[in-house]
Amino acid sequence: MSETTPSPDARAEQATETESDAATPASDSAQAQAQAPAPAPARPRRELLAWRNAVFVIFLLSGLSIASWVARVPTVRDDLGLELDAVGYVIFGISAGSIIGLVCSALLLARLGARHGMVLSLSLVAAGLVLVGVGTTLVPSAPLVFFGLAVFGFGNGSVDVMMNVEGAASEKEIRKTLMPLMHAFFSFGTVVGAGLGALASALEVPVFWHLSIIAALIVAVAVVAVRFVPLREELGDDTHGAESHKPWRTRLRENLAVWGDVRLLLIGVIMLGMSFAEGSANDWLALAVVDGHGMDNTSGALIFGVFVTSMAIGRIIGGPVLDRFGRVPVLRVCATIGVLGLLLFILGSASWMLVLGTVLWGLGCALGFPVGMSAAADDPRRAAARVSAVAVIGYCAFLVGPPLLGVLGHAFGILNALLVLLALMVLAGLCAPAARERRAA
Repeated sequence: MSETTPSPDARAEQATETESDAATPASDSAQAQAQAPAPAPARPRRELLAWRNAVFVIFLLSGLSIASWVARVPTVRDDLGLELDAVGYVIFGISAGSIIGLVCSALLLARLGARHGMVLSLSLVAAGLVLVGVGTTLVPSAPLVFFGLAVFGFGNGSVDVMMNVEGAASEKEIRKTLMPLMHAFFSFGTVVGAGLGALASALEVPVFWHLSIIAALIVAVAVVAVRFVPLREELGDDTHGAESHKPWRTRLRENLAVWGDVRLLLIGVIMLGMSFAEGSANDWLALAVVDGHGMDNTSGALIFGVFVTSMAIGRIIGGPVLDRFGRVPVLRVCATIGVLGLLLFILGSASWMLVLGTVLWGLGCALGFPVGMSAAADDPRRAAARVSAVAVIGYCAFLVGPPLLGVLGHAFGILNALLVLLALMVLAGLCAPAARERRAA
């Protein structure tokens, strides 16, 4: 059989075609890379740490404001001569304002951006504190105090969402679990606020001057802190001028669209169960010790102290534990020990059972809220809107849970009412897989 040898011209033509075919994919790839948007440059470590510390400060200011008010409630009651039921009606102003603030937080973020939104919200917190002081000391008036508490609640409700949005974003860029520690700073703020409030009460400082000083401090520190929060266009910050700035109505529609995400709603269920357990403990645990277990008021206060201490410890150590074991196993373990703690507290009779149950209760619900925030921020394109949505779910549980538990406690007894927390904790554990970390592509 004969073999045909290609001519030199044919070989040259084949080589040219081969080189052309080989170069085509590379050329297409280079063209695609040129057309693809460039990834956002990594921020310098100093800028990341400044951002993180600024969010720590915002969390602390929120806790400081709340504890400053709570510490002066007895003085406000005495100065206004209110009965216990009237105090309850006045305090309802905080709940009403907070719920409105939570609902409006998405609008404020879309309209103002995170920086201006947090300053405005904390300024409203400060204005509310001043109004409470005026209505207590200068012009004694329960309606004025109610209005001041509504303004205070609106500011705190909206800033709660914004600071969690910023906390989740900084956590993602730093690539280290920080949300539990950020919520621990809120606890630190409550400790500072309670201490200053106790000192003001002991020195018989009028409510107006005490809360006015705290208000001025909050505004001054907030204005400085937000300067270290980076501008981000997805939050409504104008980073490139008005021409490239997305209309706020468009951002608002995008923020509301995330409510159709089933996985996000399951993350919200986790936060609902854990937040319900935490918020109800803040309002009813001490009373459950007294009325449910027949112990004295001092014991109730001490056991409540055990709960908040357990919460703080759980959040301080939570970051490293989550980084090592992952969200789903940690949430399941937290739900399990939370259920065990509630069972011990509800069914126990000895003092050690109540204390141990309280410790497990606090550890069990310590990480639900911050982990939910981190999980909601896994989608970088819609992180702000997703975090805002689950924050609304979590904080509504804080606000709605305690009154609901009071109604059930009145009808069935406070210890029986706590069984609702147990059921929600089980539900949160079952929904834990929704918080699983997204794998990088």
